[in-house]
Amino acid sequence: MKFKNSIIYLVLIICGITMIIPFVWMVTTAVKSQLEVNKGNVGFIPYEEYPVYNDGEELFRVKIVSAETDSSYVNIFNEAGKIISSYKKVPNNSLTEHKKLKFHFENFVNAFNKVPFALYFRNTIIVSVSVVFGVIVTGSLAAYAFARMKFKGREFIFYLFISMMMVPQPVYLIPSYIVLNHLGWLDTYQALIIPWIANIFTIFLLRQQFKTIPQELFDAAAIDGCSRWGILWKIVLPLSKSVISTAAIFGFIGSWNSFMWPLVMIDNPNLRVLQVGLSYFSQEASTQTTLLMAASTFSILPLIVLFLIAQKQIISSFASSGLKE
Repeated sequence: MKFKNSIIYLVLIICGITMIIPFVWMVTTAVKSQLEVNKGNVGFIPYEEYPVYNDGEELFRVKIVSAETDSSYVNIFNEAGKIISSYKKVPNNSLTEHKKLKFHFENFVNAFNKVPFALYFRNTIIVSVSVVFGVIVTGSLAAYAFARMKFKGREFIFYLFISMMMVPQPVYLIPSYIVLNHLGWLDTYQALIIPWIANIFTIFLLRQQFKTIPQELFDAAAIDGCSRWGILWKIVLPLSKSVISTAAIFGFIGSWNSFMWPLVMIDNPNLRVLQVGLSYFSQEASTQTTLLMAASTFSILPLIVLFLIAQKQIISSFASSGLKE
């Protein structure tokens, strides 16, 4: 048993490292200088490599202007970065390569100011929060109906909803565009919010949770004269806080990472969301790898913080909801 567990843990560790390596590389590249990246420094350590001249007493940073067989002409810099000697001839054996660990955090500021990321963040937050609110409201009502109310065709409608999860977005992208165009919602917040305020996975997740609540609680509430809305608001939702939190987090992450839908439905630059703005930024800064990695890092940072804060809530919701009939 111990050997089996060791193999399982080893596989999980390898998979975890494999998934985290690209993220670590992105973050470390974001704090490198573009010059070092252009030189081919694609490792994980953000260092600067430059030639140093040793005059026998002190080391000076230099820039090689012209190199010959036994000597080179260099510009010599002081610690402040100012040239103290220009085009000085020095022997090649006095020049060495020096590596220095240096973090260029200014890349984040430069990337943020290069395009209106503040506007993109604002639009994304407005859309994401609105979508999450709508998803929780519609998901709770639909899940309660599917879990606790009996009506004709309930199971058929539910499984029809579930089957829609298998339909890829490109299939309904063009019909949705035509519908939104007839409604006059293109280039508006409505196009980014209204079609996504109902989420099938959220309905499924909440339905499974609502089905685990003992029937005795519903019977007692009904005897006390509680309406269906009262049962949902006072009994069902308080007992499902962890699952609702998980559904809200998943909804927020999905809306935050949405790219194809806002790219097609929105043409107004003032309504661009973060992922679309990041795509346009990548076209403008295609040769500036460090700025692109910096923009990618602060774009996903809120999601990482959100997940780290709520990871216990997510795990407990899946442990208690019971994803089975």
